[in-house]
Order: sequence, then structure tokens, then C-alpha cells
Amino acid sequence: MSYKYKTVHEIAQKWQIAERTVRHYCSEGRIPGAILEGKTWLIPSNSEKPERQPRHTKFSQKDNILSILKREKEVQLKGGIYHYVQIALTYNSNHIEGSKLTEEQTRHIFETKTFGITENPIQIDDIIETINHFRCVDLVIESAKSKLTESFIKQLHLILKTGTTDSQKSWFKVGGYKLLENEVANTQTAKPKEVATKMKELLQKYNSKATITFEDILDFHVEFEKIHPFQDGNGRVGRLIMFKECLKHNIVPFIITDQLKLFYYRGISEWHNIQGYLTDTCLSAQDEFKLVLKRFGISFSKEILN
Repeated sequence: MSYKYKTVHEIAQKWQIAERTVRHYCSEGRIPGAILEGKTWLIPSNSEKPERQPRHTKFSQKDNILSILKREKEVQLKGGIYHYVQIALTYNSNHIEGSKLTEEQTRHIFETKTFGITENPIQIDDIIETINHFRCVDLVIESAKSKLTESFIKQLHLILKTGTTDSQKSWFKVGGYKLLENEVANTQTAKPKEVATKMKELLQKYNSKATITFEDILDFHVEFEKIHPFQDGNGRVGRLIMFKECLKHNIVPFIITDQLKLFYYRGISEWHNIQGYLTDTCLSAQDEFKLVLKRFGISFSKEILN
């Protein structure tokens, strides 16, 4: 049997996709001849990669999520999609970066503009960056249709880090590119003197595309994080940019939850080897956001991603 069949791991490497996607194909019966032995799928070695099925990825032009977000933001509606996005995006993005605030505490700050008493000490920066992130989300909604530029990206960073302890450090440029070298997971990023040039090249390449796809947004995110232009706050700024660009190009946005953190990080580090890791993680996050949209009665049309 071994000479005719391959494991999920071997097929994932062959097709350049995540193992969870291969198992999903098997469980859906989309790989003819795949058999389940115990908890292990065995797949015919000559199997062809299934075509990606149509996915719900875009909104109707009549009343898309951006117009709804803008309306609800204007009146500060509670309990709607704007309210949900502010809390979910802020909580998860901050928590991925180490914030100790709970989702309920994040909600309380957004809804009451106050912070209640807690048993455990809370970093002041966690509170400041939560409030600042709410303002960043507002800017993303307000500027969603604008061209992605260096000035916009720097403005997000300025808002996010204003008033933090970092902003009081002489070597930390709030709203400006980094002055000192930094690493991400033991991986060297762009040197400070290279950042401005690399960011201009990245934005020129991205903005020159006639049509922006889901994969283009992910590719920009990976390259942005690889440059790591700011001393701190790159992950949160990068995820805000992805949300903005999805809104701009009428693609269903997504929120990387804390539960997806490790898959998300793996997807970024492996992007140039296996794009399926990050793509599948973000598609899973997008599927979760679709459920939220359905809950709020917001429709979207069918589009094929690839």
C-alpha cells in the first residue's frame, strides 16, 4: 500500500498547501480514492489537487459592509457590526502582541470610556493602546477607499503609540520609521537605513496592480512585516492595513483571533515556501467573519478567490 499512497504531510508538500486543507479535502470526499485508516488519511500518490470551490468573498455593491460601518460609526450605534469590529479587532490584535486586557475589559472601555477596578494589575500602556486602537479602526473606516500610502501607514502608527511609555523614549519615533535594528522571532528585518526605500518599493509595486486580490493583500502584509518599518506596533498596523484594503476592494475582511496566532505566525514565516499556510488561516478567519455578517443580516455575493 505504501508505494501507491502518500500521507497528508507528503501531499501537502507536493501541492504547496496546509495539511489541514488536505484533511478537509479528504473528509469532504474531494480526493478520489483517499482512505482513512484509524485517524490517518492515505491518499493515492497520483491524486490531483482539487480546484478551490467558490467562496463568499465580496459584498453586493448596493449596501456593502463599508457603507454600513460608516453609518453606524457616525451615530455610534451600539450592538451593530461597527461595535463588534471595534471590540473584536482591538482585543485580538492587542492580545496577540501581549496585552493582558480581557475582551470584556476591552468592551467596557469602548462602551463606557472608563476602566473598572480589577483584581490584577494592568499595564497603563495596555489601556492607552486599546483606546488608541479604537481611533485607528475609525481612521481605517474613514479612509478605506483612499490609496494606501506611507503617510497613512505612519498616521496609524502615530495614533497607536501616542501617549505610551514608548513615545517618551528618545530613540522611539512615534509615527516615524525605526532608528534601531530589530528582530522578529530571531529573524533579521530591514535595517533602519533601508526602510524608507523598501517601503516605497513595496507600495509602488502594490499600488501598480490593476486589480487587488485577497492574495495580494496577504503578500503585502508578509512583505510589510518582513521590513518591520517601526520600532514597535508593526503587527497591529499591518493587520489594520489588511482590514482597510479588504474594505477598499470589496473583499470580506477578517480578524486574526488570538486562537489563530500560532498559525498566523507560521503562515507569515512560511509564505515564500508554502503560501497555503497563511491563506488557509486567513480564510478560516474570513469564514468566522462571515458568520458574524450573517448574524447581523449583512449579505455578500459569491466570488472565486483564485
